[in-house]
Amino acid sequence: MRSVVHTRPGEPEEVLTLREQPQPPRPGAGQVLVRLLVRPVHPGDLALVRYASGPAEQQSAGRIPGVEGMGVVESVGPDVRTLRPGRRVAVFPAPGTWSDFVVVAADLAVPVPDGVGDETAALMLVNPLTLLTLYRALENALHGHKGPVLQTAAGSSVGKLISAAAVRHDLSLINLVRSTAGAERTRALYPSQPVISTSDDDWREQVRRHSGDDGVRVVLDSVGGAMSRDLAALLAPGGTLLSYGQMGAGTTPLESLPLVARELTVRGATVLRWTDRTPEERAEDVAFALELAQDTPNLLEVAASYDLADFKAAVEHARRPAKSGTVLLTTPPATDSRNGAA
Repeated sequence: MRSVVHTRPGEPEEVLTLREQPQPPRPGAGQVLVRLLVRPVHPGDLALVRYASGPAEQQSAGRIPGVEGMGVVESVGPDVRTLRPGRRVAVFPAPGTWSDFVVVAADLAVPVPDGVGDETAALMLVNPLTLLTLYRALENALHGHKGPVLQTAAGSSVGKLISAAAVRHDLSLINLVRSTAGAERTRALYPSQPVISTSDDDWREQVRRHSGDDGVRVVLDSVGGAMSRDLAALLAPGGTLLSYGQMGAGTTPLESLPLVARELTVRGATVLRWTDRTPEERAEDVAFALELAQDTPNLLEVAASYDLADFKAAVEHARRPAKSGTVLLTTPPATDSRNGAA
């Protein structure tokens, strides 16, 4: 059994290593053991490697990145009646998916429909559920208005989902990307939405022209860092900076933002709190994710696939500015679960 681990926080290329273990873990009551075949490299996975925290003994034992993946049920624990070995499932949240096996609660393993491919199944939970998380927070911040809303990293996997949802819900959305080439790609996908490259010296003025005299009501931001000051300056009085990622460099002290003078709100949103929702609410969210995976799998784009052992190349690819789609880590389906070799 192979696992990618790190024993301290830091840059993924420097702290991640491949570890071999003789036996996979065993599922307990209400759990299943999943032999993972595909798992994504999300920006949040890399952020958790850089900023990992926890008890010293947990760090020294090694933390396995990843919270999402797709695989096949290998075995089930006592009292599990809903799943059987051999069933394809997508799992989330399942900490430690950058491994050949993971143990997860049975109610967090979603059966994959026959018409959904393995790669699509590996991506069908985190990003669609993030979209739902952000839209709920966005509706709360907009107070019934239709925007305008500014989003950063519009060319990212989540950014494209937000753009597609904005078209469907008639939301006034302004897209920010990092490069002119990225702006052209995003503009081709969503021609009705303004797209602005932050490589332009006048990108702030462009945002103001598109947002009108009142300014931006909400910023959906996955970049953060030094950019937060500029984003806050573009908000209308009473506006909200909604942060859901840490892709950017640098920092912005909270006291440097005009929170009091302009009555701004800064709040965070994370899909990692999704399990706080009721079982009925989670079931509705999963149904949405399944429908998206079946009807519009093109919105769950794959950039490239790498074997789990090639995690360093996968991380490098995942961090490329011009990347389109999500990088995947794979395990050959013929891997023998007893000794880790085909």
